[in-house]
Amino acid sequence: MIKLLGAVIMAILLTGCATEPTKTFENSEIKYSSDLGQLWQIAKAFWNDDRKYATPKEAIPMAKLTTEMLTSSHEDAVFKLGHSSVLLRIDGEFILFDPVFSERAFPVQWMGPKRFHQAPISIDDLPHITAVVISHDHYDHLDKNAIKQLASKVDRFITPLKVGQHLTDWGVDSQKIIELDWWQQTNVKGVNVVATPSQHFSGRTLTDRDETLWASWVIQGWENKVFFSGDSGYFSGFKTIGEKFGPFDVTLIETGAYNKLWSEIHMMPEQSLQAHIDLNGKVMIPIHNGTFDLSLHDWFAPLESIFQLASDNDVRLATPIFGEALLINNAKTSKQPATTWWRKFMPIDEQSATSDYGPKKLTPSLSSGGE
Repeated sequence: MIKLLGAVIMAILLTGCATEPTKTFENSEIKYSSDLGQLWQIAKAFWNDDRKYATPKEAIPMAKLTTEMLTSSHEDAVFKLGHSSVLLRIDGEFILFDPVFSERAFPVQWMGPKRFHQAPISIDDLPHITAVVISHDHYDHLDKNAIKQLASKVDRFITPLKVGQHLTDWGVDSQKIIELDWWQQTNVKGVNVVATPSQHFSGRTLTDRDETLWASWVIQGWENKVFFSGDSGYFSGFKTIGEKFGPFDVTLIETGAYNKLWSEIHMMPEQSLQAHIDLNGKVMIPIHNGTFDLSLHDWFAPLESIFQLASDNDVRLATPIFGEALLINNAKTSKQPATTWWRKFMPIDEQSATSDYGPKKLTPSLSSGGE
């Protein structure tokens, strides 16, 4: 019974309410909707799940962070904190994406997907944050407890349309909140922040499907430009964003929690790589992996898949451990391949079975930027 309940929960988290929503927002290229048939198909897949490596068997490596370590330099840098939570230091300012610090990505903390590791820094130890940027309101991207703790040490919270209402409901001063539609932008202390499209959906309950907008984000500093995908299926919007705002020095691209059953709203690894290419990115950092078990692949599969794809398609990939400082200017010029820290935790038979993580070469329709 517990396993069946867990399977149904995962199906609802991944597809939203099975009933027809009263939509406020829609995707630009697809009309994404879920029904009871799809819900049952996904629940059945989780019910039949027999993975041995859904979660790590031992502690994964992490670089502990302190306030002093973060503020001792002004070099543009990226720090992965977990899942899609990323701290960006740009032009001496700190931008925090999708901060999730709670133990579970779920409405309650006694059930639901549990994190593999703690964050490399606590909210109390974070430096003052210029802006928190939210991609959408799903629980693995918008953490109520984290937002409440961050409220007093953040200048601005920047969200897609209607997401700000969640924050005001949780006690954040409405004067601190900036809501943007796709293609709108704002400037915080000299850093330009642009809301750009993604292909996903929203909702935190069974009755609020698509009542808030979802977005990807462009961050423009004096020297470097960064793209943050949030959650998205593959669509031509990446190429449009690349044409409008590229090239990007770093792209933070969703690579994880994928499956063909829900590939319209979460990219497969080869699509994640293609999104980076479409965006005209220089260095790709895969996010949305390594913290929560939200799919049917082994926990290390996203990193192994994207590493092989990047290697075989001449794409510069960076795979820092959580908490490690990735200096953007160094990453752009480094000739060193991405580290494969996860392979230490892979079983021997998986390390040799590289064909499980293909295709290694992008198809002509993708690599040419076709839709």
